[in-house]
Order: sequence, then C-alpha cells, then structure tokens
Amino acid sequence: MTEPAPVRELVETLGIPGVFDVHTHFYPEPMGTKVRAVFETAGPLIGRPWPIKYRGTDDELVATLEGFGVKRFSQLTYAHKPGMADFLNEWSVGFAQRFPAALRCGTFYPEPEAAEYVATRLAEGVQLWKVHVQVGAFHVTDPLLDKAWGLIADAGTPVILHAGSGPVGTEFTGPQPVAELLHRHPTLPLVIAHLGAPEYEDFLTMAERHEHVRLDTTMAFTSFFNEMGGEFPGDLLPRLAALRDKVLLGSDFPNIPYAWSEQIDVLTALTDRHQGIDDAWLRAVLWGNAAALFGD
Repeated sequence: MTEPAPVRELVETLGIPGVFDVHTHFYPEPMGTKVRAVFETAGPLIGRPWPIKYRGTDDELVATLEGFGVKRFSQLTYAHKPGMADFLNEWSVGFAQRFPAALRCGTFYPEPEAAEYVATRLAEGVQLWKVHVQVGAFHVTDPLLDKAWGLIADAGTPVILHAGSGPVGTEFTGPQPVAELLHRHPTLPLVIAHLGAPEYEDFLTMAERHEHVRLDTTMAFTSFFNEMGGEFPGDLLPRLAALRDKVLLGSDFPNIPYAWSEQIDVLTALTDRHQGIDDAWLRAVLWGNAAALFGD
C-alpha cells in the first residue's frame, strides 16, 4: 500500500470519518532532536539501527498525518528525570491549542510534586497521559506516584503505558508491576502500548480481566517489529479478535523506520488470518474505540 490514497480509500470503504491514531509523538526542542538521536544511534534502550522516516516541523508532520487520513491524534511526551514532566505538560497545552485535532496530553514522573501537577492538569482538561517506564527508569508502583494514580483512576483519564519489555527489557518493565498497580487501583484506565510486546499474552489477560484496560497496536505486526523478536503469536489472534472494543490504533509516528501506512496494511491483513478480525473490527480499531473513549 502506498501513501496516502489507499488509506483514505479504506476509510471510505469502512464508512468511518477517518483514522484516530492514539500513539504519535511530538516534542519541544531540543528534546525532539535528542530523542531522534537516541533512535538513530541505536541507543541502549533501542538495541538496533532505527532510521526515522518522517522529519519536519510540527506543522509539516501534522500535515503529513492529515494527508494520510488521520483526523485525531496524540502528541505524547514523557519525562526521564525530576522537574521535567510539568514543563512538558505546559508545552503540550500550547501544542493542542495550535492543532485542534490533537488530544490534550500530559505526563508525570515519580517526584513529590507529581500529585499536585496531575491534579492541576486534570482540572484543566488533559485527555490522555503517557508513561514510559523503560525510558523513565522507574517502577509504576513507586510510592511517589500512588496519589497521582488514584487521582487519574478517579477521573477516568486514560494513560498510555509502555511497560512491555520491548525493544529492550529493564528491571522496570514487564507485566508484574502493572498487575500490582491494578491491584492497588483496579479502575485505572490503562492503554498498554505495543499490545504489551513481547509479553503479549500477559497483557491480553489484563485487558480481559480489567474493565478499563485497553491495548494499542503500535508497531505490532510490522515486519520491522517482527524482526526485533516482537512477533505476535498466531494462537492469540482469537483473543485479540474478541477484544475488538478494547484495541486502539497506534503507530509511533514519526519515530518509525517504515511507512506509516504499513501499520494499517498489517492490521488489514489480519482479516485474512482470523475470521473474527473483520471490517467491524477494523472500524472499531481505526476509529470507533478511540472516538468513544475520547468523546469524539
């Protein structure tokens, strides 16, 4: 599939308004330059060459997404040290004001001020949080975060959580800390990034057991991700099909080394592998589930 016309044709065929990509990244400078450098130099949390395909200003990248047929998207940032998170939150406010199609996003980090600024951003209308324990190098069960998690659970504001051990596992990744977090806060609305790769089955089970746990498709099923050892087991496809209303499209745009449309291609190809993954499943994943979650 070439970009972007066939994606728009698929959108028309499915009868949906467009594509809702819940996992895209935009950063203030110089953070954006530093993040790209980590990918392109195969940093220790990357583990392999990762040439980024899409570059440009925020305006150019947003125009690229819109050209693909994306009607709504996120602008996820994440903190890796104290004192950084709420600066990113403030920058995200400005980004959402500049680009109305963007969700109002936020992040947080285990620090004494976390609950205070999380409460402030919730009151201001943040729509989606991002937490990346691999990059942030912290446990989701850190006591400094407990009150913040409680506030988020009470508010029902989703959190995209990168907790799977891909691409490089650390002491902070894996399903067990997330299971403990959900034991403490069972109504926490988590969206597990990358379908939880490579611990797919454990995170699928969480989504099956917990009403408010969802999954995003980011990079899953792409050839690049499969080569990294993140291939989704075929015997789990029936369970993924059954979770139709809990799976959201994510892409990791622009930090991907292949065409954005490949994420759409590989999901569409699943319709040939399992009968439960059909046009209704695609409509839900590409638009309906996120639209319902965020009130679009």
